[in-house]
Amino acid sequence: MNGPQAHWLADRRRLHLNHGPIDLVVEAFGEAAEVRAAYEQAVARFQTILPELVEELPALRHPATLHLRSFVGRTARRMEAAVSPLAERFITPMAAVAGSVADEVLAAMVWGRKLDRAYVNNGGDSALHLASGQSMKLAIAGTGCGFADRILVRGEDGVRGVATSGWRGRSFSLGIADAVTVLADSGAAADAAATLIANAVDLPGHSAVKRQPAFELAPDSDLGARLVTVGVAMISPQETAQALRAGLVVAEEYRRRGLIAAAALFLNGATALAGSFPDPRSDRLRPSDKTKDLLHA
Repeated sequence: MNGPQAHWLADRRRLHLNHGPIDLVVEAFGEAAEVRAAYEQAVARFQTILPELVEELPALRHPATLHLRSFVGRTARRMEAAVSPLAERFITPMAAVAGSVADEVLAAMVWGRKLDRAYVNNGGDSALHLASGQSMKLAIAGTGCGFADRILVRGEDGVRGVATSGWRGRSFSLGIADAVTVLADSGAAADAAATLIANAVDLPGHSAVKRQPAFELAPDSDLGARLVTVGVAMISPQETAQALRAGLVVAEEYRRRGLIAAAALFLNGATALAGSFPDPRSDRLRPSDKTKDLLHA
């Protein structure tokens, strides 16, 4: 495996950082000297993130508990802190690895710097920096379901992380959601919650859902023998609503507990929302009556 790589993308504004499975796109906005220093700090921090995670990988693949375990690396500690509050359901720190890496690189970027905005995008799981009065438009997955494909995050919203999970994504899922996008106060928190909400969007035992033990697809998977979704055939609108309702219950629980700001759940052309997503075309996008019906049916 090659060592850490850093190079500019074609626009010469965004920095691409790659090391093994970690693939980041980084961008900062502000005065030129501050931006340049922020990029240098990001590159410097990136050099050791993967080796640090590898050192603690066996423990990071073990299920979390409600009591925080001790890890040495800062990124590993972010992972553990994100999943421990959710550990009443099966989850390992690996569920938060992408968001935690994004958080760690962003923290290095902004340390001692005066930036207007910045983001670190780790394959769609992102950490955000927004100074007071600043905002950022984000593209999200699962569109084409009557949901705007852009959302607006303001500095005053408190949202600093966005992550998406689902069986069609790059990671395994125990559920059947096409996508679940979560907004939270960090990339790690969004990543972990999106994983569990996507797992909950499900029709257990349904013949239309094809599943396979995780270890057959990836021998070192933290999911072991748990059945992950590898295909979803045709399901009815009623079954779609049933699966979304199951995921929405979990999303609303996390929102009430203050663990997430909002979640958008997508399945089979249908959408359900927990909380509100800021729409750049209007002041706010609120949950529809259909979403409320899903939750209380």
